[in-house]
Amino acid sequence: MNVDLLRILILLAGIGHIVLCVGSLLIPKVLQWKQHLKALQPLLRQMFWTYAAYILVINFCFGIVSLAGTNELLSGSFLAKSITLFISIYWLTRIGIQFFYFDRTNAPKGAIYTLGETALVLLFVFFTAVYLLAFLYNNAWI
Repeated sequence: MNVDLLRILILLAGIGHIVLCVGSLLIPKVLQWKQHLKALQPLLRQMFWTYAAYILVINFCFGIVSLAGTNELLSGSFLAKSITLFISIYWLTRIGIQFFYFDRTNAPKGAIYTLGETALVLLFVFFTAVYLLAFLYNNAWI
């Protein structure tokens, strides 16, 4: 695998993570979280917002690590192998959740929502592939 191409892919993935985080700030409004979460007990509502914030921060950190630590992510070190495998598994799991767990029966309908979901899934696939390639490169398997 061409290491320069892999560096570019990691940088693009880093940018993608930041863009995802910015876009994620719209999700509560689009999906009307405040309205739907009113019925929950305060503790459950607070936990929901806390978990959403943790996910947002983790995704943002993936972006920062990818942008600032591109070379380190391809160093072949134990940490580089661990982080690239972790990020790849994280996104692969998210794809599985999208298709095998989420009940999208009441999801918003229309072309814009379908396009948005398709773009998100493609972004998740891109993230999975990039970090898996980096993991394989770090292990000298490609």
